[in-house]
Amino acid sequence: MSNNIIHMETVGQIIRAKRESLGLLLRQVASYLDIDQAILSKIERNERKPTKENIMKLAEILKLDKEDLWVQFMSEKIAYEIANEDCAGKVLKAAEQKVKYLKSNLIKS
Repeated sequence: MSNNIIHMETVGQIIRAKRESLGLLLRQVASYLDIDQAILSKIERNERKPTKENIMKLAEILKLDKEDLWVQFMSEKIAYEIANEDCAGKVLKAAEQKVKYLKSNLIKS
């Protein structure tokens, strides 16, 4: 993944494509994550969400940027949550303002 580029593929698709391009087997990556390969398969098929720890370990083993993969995961999570809302754009703008407020006022404490 490139810096600051939002990919339209799902996190699962990104993970599977990178794993396959590196020639890694599902069982090898699952073993590194200390999870069952069926769980990793479900993550790749977007049937199960990975944990933050899984995302960080996946980025490491797949030689992906950790922050980029985390951004992909979080943006996908938010997108699925609000995709069917007519006011999705307004929600995102309001959320961005709230994040700025929280970072400047509440998190400093």
